[in-house]
Amino acid sequence: MPGQEYEVELKHIYKKYEGVEALQDVSLSVMPGEVHALMGENGAGKSTLIKVLSGATQPDKGEVFIRGEKAHITKPKDSINYGVSVIYQEFALFQHLSVTENIYIDELREGSHLVKWKQLREKTKQLLSELGFGNISPNAKIWELSVAYQQVVEICKALSRNTSILVLDEPTTVLTFNEVERLLELIKTLKDKGVAIIYVSHRLGEVFRVSNRITVLKDGKFVRTINTAETTEGQLVNLMIGRDLQTYFPERDSNIGAPILKVSNIQAGIAVKDISFEVHEGEVLGLSGLVGAGRTEAVRAVLGIDRMDQGKVELDGKAIHIRSPKHAFLLGIGLLPEDRKTQGVMLNLSIKQNITLSCLRNFCNLIGVIKLKKEKRFTDDFAQKISIKTVSLENKVNSLSGGNQQKVAIARLLASNCKVLILDEPTRGVDVGAKIEIFNIINSMVAQHYAVVLISSEMSEIIGMCDRAVVIREGKTVGVLDKESLTEQNIINYSMGVN
Repeated sequence: MPGQEYEVELKHIYKKYEGVEALQDVSLSVMPGEVHALMGENGAGKSTLIKVLSGATQPDKGEVFIRGEKAHITKPKDSINYGVSVIYQEFALFQHLSVTENIYIDELREGSHLVKWKQLREKTKQLLSELGFGNISPNAKIWELSVAYQQVVEICKALSRNTSILVLDEPTTVLTFNEVERLLELIKTLKDKGVAIIYVSHRLGEVFRVSNRITVLKDGKFVRTINTAETTEGQLVNLMIGRDLQTYFPERDSNIGAPILKVSNIQAGIAVKDISFEVHEGEVLGLSGLVGAGRTEAVRAVLGIDRMDQGKVELDGKAIHIRSPKHAFLLGIGLLPEDRKTQGVMLNLSIKQNITLSCLRNFCNLIGVIKLKKEKRFTDDFAQKISIKTVSLENKVNSLSGGNQQKVAIARLLASNCKVLILDEPTRGVDVGAKIEIFNIINSMVAQHYAVVLISSEMSEIIGMCDRAVVIREGKTVGVLDKESLTEQNIINYSMGVN
C-alpha cells in the first residue's frame, strides 16, 4: 500500500437516533491503495458510519480527517468535494440518459455553457478503457446495460470527480459469477491507482479475496480492526456474532419421504427451455446455476405467474395446472420471492398484519370480523418461534432489519400451512447472524416434513443446506447432484458447461 498516511479517518464517532445508540465511539482509518472491509450484522452501525462520511447525517460527537486535515462535512456535496464517493446497492443513475450524460451529469448541471459532446464522449471512452471496460459505448442508455455495467458507470462517475475515497456498499449482491470476477478485478485496478476503498459486504469469500484489513462493528460499537491475512473466516464470524463458523450451516438428520412436487420438461418464454426437478417430503432441494440461468423463471412458470408453454407439474402424484400464486397457495405451495421489499412483505403494514395476511379468514367470525385476541396469540407464537426481533408486532415491517423482514415473509408462508415452500434467495442482503437463523428455520421446516426448494446463487448455501441439487444452465436442467456429489467443483462444471 503506497504511503502510510491515512486517506481518511473517522475518529470516535457517536450517533443516537430516538434514544438508540447507532454508533458508540467508532473509529475507522483507511490508507491510500487499501481495500478496507467494514463488516458486522445488520444493525451493527455500518450504514450509519457511511452516512456520516458521505454527509447524509451528522454525528453527535467525533471527527473526520481526510489526508490528515480535519474535514467539515455537513452535506453530501461537501463529502464529494473532499473526494468521497459512495456507491449504494440502488444506483443513482438516470436510466433514460446515456453513459456519458450520467458520468458528467454534475458538469452538465452547472451553468448554460455550450456542451462539447464529442470531447465528453472521448473522455468517457478513455475512462472506461482505463478500467478495462472499453466495450461499453459512451452513447448507450443506462437501461440498456446489465447491472454490472451500470455499476461500472457509477464507478466512472465517481472517478470523474477525482474521487480518492470510494465506498462500495454490497457491490456484488445482484451480480452473476462472471460479473463478480470482473468487479473484483476492477477493484484491484482502483487499488493500484491509490484509491482508498471501503468495502461493505456479507460475503466472506469476497472479503478475504479483496481486502487488506477488516473492521468489525457490533451493536453500534467498534470491535476490532484486523489484517485480513492474519485471520480466518471462523475467527471473523466469531467477532461478528460471537459464535463459531461450525454452526454456520447447522446439522440436521434428514428423513426424506415420498415425492410431493414434480416438474417435468417445462418450457416458458425464452428463459426456460427444458427444466425438470422433483422435491420430496422432508427434503431441501437446491436449484443452482448462474444468475440468469432460468431458475426463478422456471418457478414463476410453475406457480402461474408467467405462462408455461409446455411441460407437466404433479402434486402428490396428480397432474395439476396452477393458474396463479393464489391458486398455488390453496394447493399448499408457497413462494418466498427473490425481492422481499416489493414482493415478499408489505413494508407499510404491521408485522402482525403481514404474518396473517394469507390466512386472515382463520381469525374471522361468521360475519367477517377479525378476532383480534386470537390473531395476537397466533402471531406472538410465530414471532417467538422464528425469533423476529422487534419491540412490538404492531410496528411496521419497514422498521425491521433486512434479516427480520425476511423472517416476517417466511412466517407468512408458514402461517398459510403450505407443504411445499419455494425459497428464492432467502438470505440475500442479510447478515451472517440472520443467515444462521434462517438456516435453522429451514431445518425446522423439513423436520416437520415440509418440502423445501432452495434457490441460491451462493454455492456454499447449496452445499451446506441441500440434500440434493439440480443445476440449471441456459434454461435447461444439466445435472442432478446427490449429497456426496454436491461440491463446488461439480456445480461450477455443470453451471459453465465444463465436461
